[in-house]
This record gives sequence, structure tokens and C-alpha cells, in this order.
Amino acid sequence: MRRSLYTALMYLLSPLFILRLLWRSRANSAYRQRLAERFGFGTVRGSCIWLHAVSVGETIAARPLVERLLKEFPQHTLLVTTTTPTGSDTVKRLFGERVKHCYLPYDLPGSLARLLGRVQPTLLVVMETEIWPNLYAACAQRNIPLLLANARLSERSVRGYARLGQLVRETLANVSLIAARGGQDAFHFLQLGAYSERVVVCGNIKFDLQVPAGLVEQGQQLRQQWGASRPVCVAASTHQGEDEMILRVFARLREVLPDLLLIVVPRHPERFDAVARLCADSHFPSVRRSTGSAFAADTAIIVGDSMGEMLLWYASATLAFIGGSLVAHGGHNPLEAAAFGLPVVSGVHVHNFADIFPPLCEAGGAKLVANETELYAQLLMWLQHNNRHQQAGVAAHTFFEKNQGALDCLMQSVRYLMKL
Repeated sequence: MRRSLYTALMYLLSPLFILRLLWRSRANSAYRQRLAERFGFGTVRGSCIWLHAVSVGETIAARPLVERLLKEFPQHTLLVTTTTPTGSDTVKRLFGERVKHCYLPYDLPGSLARLLGRVQPTLLVVMETEIWPNLYAACAQRNIPLLLANARLSERSVRGYARLGQLVRETLANVSLIAARGGQDAFHFLQLGAYSERVVVCGNIKFDLQVPAGLVEQGQQLRQQWGASRPVCVAASTHQGEDEMILRVFARLREVLPDLLLIVVPRHPERFDAVARLCADSHFPSVRRSTGSAFAADTAIIVGDSMGEMLLWYASATLAFIGGSLVAHGGHNPLEAAAFGLPVVSGVHVHNFADIFPPLCEAGGAKLVANETELYAQLLMWLQHNNRHQQAGVAAHTFFEKNQGALDCLMQSVRYLMKL
């Protein structure tokens, strides 16, 4: 497929993009707001450094890089774009008025020209794996350096992109520098036709997460409210189909550990109500964080239906289950939990983090389980044997600290490209 055909298809499909947003807005009204930005219209103006992060995970991962960019290039405006409302909310929560923000337009030449004509970026940094042929071509035509940061490509993604052949090769030719997370990722980009002299391995910026000052103390304060001696299990970033399994495991664990507290944090806000109903139907006393209701002594389940508090839940927990993994979604980032020294348990469907889970498991900081029975057994073992729980937590934290340093490499790449 050549770019002209790709562009024609994008224009033909653009009405479906709008219909998809309207469909998703049934659960989250934010999807039908700011539609003009999706086509390059908006109020953001002025020369800038532009960083694109798709949604919540990429925005949080980019936080150390954003902070360094703000510090080292104070004379430049920083524009951060996302594609989802939750990503947009995360940008506003993390950075406030220190950055400008809008949605990334669809990959249509006219939409991109409207945005690029207004913001005139001196550099575009794209987080992880976002390969947009028209966006990359537009930057190359305007001599805008483009850095693909924290770049990752799984075997599955390589097979998918390989079907597009020449289109992908031409797109990667427009990238100034690919800063891959690891050697395997770099190899995958080379397989797709990236120029070897433009590919470097920087490591994974997610290891450079800085725990905000005072957050550990806030977590301990919550523990005091709940009962300092209570074990706390956080089920983070759960997906449809997992919550029921987690609640069944929790019920079994409560038979052995009657003071166990469960924090369930659904991945997507549109599922908050449904998960809250599941928890209420479990017949355990439950509280929704968003209601501001006080935690009673008999509270057994907290539904983490507030945005931006995942690190706080980790700071207050004893151990963590990372969702999107008991169902075939691909898993989620375990490093935030590891940063707080929490043992991590996850399902076996973790292909999105195939570079992290195997070495983390080998280091002793995480365990993968195939089903509810194994999840119950692993959690019970850690909860009943404090020495094993502590060893796993120390191993997770040590693994996290040993792999830091990607941020410095990325900043070297940024400085190099800013001088071009």
C-alpha cells in the first residue's frame, strides 16, 4: 500500500471515526466533545516542542521526559497531545497550565496541515508505537525532526505492520531517530525497514518514574484510617471479565484472612459504575472513592473510581495484581507497583510487556498465574508468609532501580535533534 491509497482510505473512513466517537460517548460523554480538534481545528498556537502520548499509560510514562523538557528548554512552549479523553485529563492533572494541550488530529493531510500551520513545532516526540504515515510525512516536508521515544514493537505488531510493506518503510524513513526500549525492539524496527544509523537503544523510560514527594506518607495515612495491621490488595487496571474473578478470589481469601481489604481500580472510567455494582452485589461492604464517603471499620472493598490516584493506591497497598492479564488484553505496566516495593502478580496474557515481565519474574518480584485457582494460591502464600512477601517486594524494587537511565539517553537524543 502506498501513502496515496492510505490517505484515500482515511478520508473514506473518516465518517466512521466520528460514529465511533459518538458510540463511545454513550459511556463517556467526553468522546463527543472537542470534535473540531480531531480535524486540526483549535486554539493552540505558537512555536513549540510537541510531544504526543496516546492515552493515560503513555502520558504517565512520559512524565519524567516532560518534566526534563520543561526544565531544560524553558524558552520553548511544550505541546502535549493525546487521542483519548482520559489521556487529556491526565495531561491536565499532571502538568496543568505548564503545557499546552489538544487532541492529535486524525492522520489526514488537511487536518495535520491546519495544526502544524498554527504550532510550527521545532521537534516532535512520539511516545512508544504510533506510526502515522501522513503525520510523519508532513514533518519531513517541513523539516521538523521526529523522535520516536521509548519505541516498542512486539512480534505481533511486526507481523501486522509488515503486511503494509512499502508504506511502513516510507513512513519510518521520515523518522529522524528511533530510541528503542530494548535490543529486540530495535531489531523489529530494522526488520520493518528503519535505517540502522537512526536506531538507538535507550532503555525503558517507565523505569525513570519518580515517586512524588509525600506520596508514601499519604499512603500510610490511608492505612491508618483503614486499620494499620490490615493487609491490602490492590487490583489495578482491571478489564471486563476480570473483576468477577477477582471478587471470587477475594471471597475465598476473606475466609482465611477476614480483615483483608481489596481496592479495585478499573482501567476505563466508563466501567466504574458496572464494577461498583459488582462489588455491591458481592455482599461485602464497599465504598466508592468518588463519593467521598468515609471508610468504615468493616469496609471490605474500595472501588478506585477516581482518576489519577493509582500511585496512591500502590503507596497504601501490601501487594498488587496487575489487570488486563487474566483476559487476553496483553497486560499493563507493573513498574509503578515495583517502584513502591510491592510484590506483583499478573495473569499470563502480558505480551504488551514482554520485555518487563520475564526479567521481573526471574528476579523474584512478580509471579504469573493462569487462572483463579493459581491467583488465589499465590496471593494467599504472600499474605500468610510475610518473609516471602517482603523478599518479593525487595526484589521488585531492586529490579526497578537497576534499570533506570533511559531518560538521560532520551534527553541526549532530544538535544541532538534540537540542533539539527
